[in-house]
Amino acid sequence: MADKKKGQTPTTVADKKKRRRPDPSSDDDTHHPFKSRLEPDELIRQTLDDLRSATASSSSSSKSITLADLAVGSTCREVCDLNLPAVQSEIELQMLKVIKSILDGNGFAFEVPSRAAANQLYVPELDRIVLKDKTSLRPYANVSTVRKATITARLLQLIHQLCLKNIHVTKRDLFYTDVKLFQDQTQSDSVLDDVSCMLGCTRSSLNVVASEKGVVVGRLIFSDNGDMIDCTKMGMGGKAIPPNIDRVRDMQSDALFILLVEKDAAYIRLAEDRFYNRFPCIIVTAKGQPDVATRLFLRKMKLELKLPVLALVDSDPYGLKILSVYGCGSKNMSYDSANLTTPDIKWLGIRPSDLDKYKIPEQCRLTMTDQDIKTGKEMLEEDFVKKNPKWVEELTLMVKTKQKAEIQALSTFGFQYLSETYLPLKLQEQDWI
Repeated sequence: MADKKKGQTPTTVADKKKRRRPDPSSDDDTHHPFKSRLEPDELIRQTLDDLRSATASSSSSSKSITLADLAVGSTCREVCDLNLPAVQSEIELQMLKVIKSILDGNGFAFEVPSRAAANQLYVPELDRIVLKDKTSLRPYANVSTVRKATITARLLQLIHQLCLKNIHVTKRDLFYTDVKLFQDQTQSDSVLDDVSCMLGCTRSSLNVVASEKGVVVGRLIFSDNGDMIDCTKMGMGGKAIPPNIDRVRDMQSDALFILLVEKDAAYIRLAEDRFYNRFPCIIVTAKGQPDVATRLFLRKMKLELKLPVLALVDSDPYGLKILSVYGCGSKNMSYDSANLTTPDIKWLGIRPSDLDKYKIPEQCRLTMTDQDIKTGKEMLEEDFVKKNPKWVEELTLMVKTKQKAEIQALSTFGFQYLSETYLPLKLQEQDWI
């Protein structure tokens, strides 16, 4: 043991100093790159105020274009909000059509709008995906469609009951009314979208809501079913976004912008740091894939408050997909894109070009899988991506380098680097596309 110690090189004071880690709270640029480039917060807030004014001016002056104004309007279908008596009447009308089909000798069948990918259309003037008018028959006497036809009839019956009782239920409640028939909630959820499209109404008009998922925090006050909610006083967890958007009224805010965050982890970091007080904003997240309530809530905030929306998502194809669902709509619910999409969302970060620009270490970057690369290439073929040359440039860089990164990669420079340096610098440089 003594010989082993004798053979070791003695540790000097200089070596200890060399290995000493930098203080996380230090302002040293080696630990917080670019922090020295930050301007005073007042100047950054002035930049954001200019952006807010430009957004409000644009919203007031531009005429809203609808599908009916365009030549493709006659070949596409859209739904609208209906009151309960109107939904009830539509259901009864659908059943009268089924009865007529039986009496005419054509059997029990529903005519259902097709929501297949081939029946989707991106409309550049609207910057969203819409559903074309192709339909298909769903006969009871066909072995391949008998289950779906039965589920369709059962859901129409249940929704008719909701109309009569004037009550709301969750999609999970609906599933548990007939588990043996539905078998899996994805099946009842899918047919529920078919029913909404058949009746020509939004899904919220059916009085069927999803469980609470999205949350909001920051400079927003609104009325939720008569109760006034101040989102600056909701703690780190924020206020759950109400599943029934009709309950939300009287939105008030002194925010300069809305920050849309993809993931819960980044949201918690910003909420705990009270980023919304340093730069007045409203922070909202759906904790991943956007749900209907969060999409409706975001659109309502954007239109009523006339605020710009900046998005913070992962630098991978799925982050961009999530961003596109908020902005252009999902193919699954393209029939309701007019109510679910939020126009002019700006991509703030994390972008593929940020990985080198902000010196994200190699060990914090992830190698894209074959599926990631395939998804990225497929997105490059989407019309809503092609419309924005800067999106094409960023996505092309991602696929070329085969590198992706999560928002949490910024934590390599310190847990508060996101709120203290990265986002302020992005806002200062107006680095969004």
